[in-house]
Amino acid sequence: MKQIKLDAYGKINLGLDVLGKRDDGYHDLDMIMQSVDLADKIIITKNDSGEITVKSSTSKIPNDKSNLAYRAAKLLMEEFGIKKGVEIEIEKNIPISGGMAGGSTDCAAVLKGMNKLFKLKLTEQQLMARGVRLGADVPFCIMGKTARAEGIGEVLTPIPNKLKGYLVIAKPPISVSTGFAYGQIDKVKIKNRPNTEGIIDAVKENDLHSLAKTICNVFEEVTIPEHKEIEEIKTKLKDCGALNAMMSGSGPTVFGIFDDKKKAVEAIDCIKELDVLEQLFLAKFVN
Repeated sequence: MKQIKLDAYGKINLGLDVLGKRDDGYHDLDMIMQSVDLADKIIITKNDSGEITVKSSTSKIPNDKSNLAYRAAKLLMEEFGIKKGVEIEIEKNIPISGGMAGGSTDCAAVLKGMNKLFKLKLTEQQLMARGVRLGADVPFCIMGKTARAEGIGEVLTPIPNKLKGYLVIAKPPISVSTGFAYGQIDKVKIKNRPNTEGIIDAVKENDLHSLAKTICNVFEEVTIPEHKEIEEIKTKLKDCGALNAMMSGSGPTVFGIFDDKKKAVEAIDCIKELDVLEQLFLAKFVN
């Protein structure tokens, strides 16, 4: 096999709670992570250069050694003494710096792709153990689907999920620094925390309406006061028929939950009139 093509699925948070700061500077989290079918496209091609090169469809992400996809390939090539070179092509679809783990999911796809391309025979758990060294979201992006994520996000418990529903994903033309969000969360007295067990029950029972009532993200209390357009998008999605709408991760991307594809498509036409939109997508749960 000389080349492999992969879909790198984005994620949303159905629940996100920050429990406190740890001695190592990280934060303990309790999250419900959900893969969505909005995906980057990754192509990895072997060559004889002995080098790693990264090409992408946008100039907004680096193509050098700082790219997580590059670092993923380098990690495995060094560990297994791979002398061949690889070219990694990334077609970006997931919003950049949007709270949907775009960089982490590209990294995860490269780990999985390199494993198959070079027949390394690493198990999913072994890939996840390597992935966490590159980023806290990488293990979930390797496993995918639906999971409770604890610790810094690397302690994962899969959740059975057969939810049928549609998502309208909207990103305003701003970026939110994850570092800023975590730096501010310790200074804010959180008013609303997720009922994580309630979210899990709704997912397991395939109850989209109960899920929509239960979703909660504590980072909204940090990010929305700084970026009012996030609240504007949330309100508009609900006005356009969403069962509920919420910010993903530390933002600024917002998703609305719909129980019917026709309603979701109509909502896209409805929300287009907002002047605070940069990107708009229709998506589904991956489960």
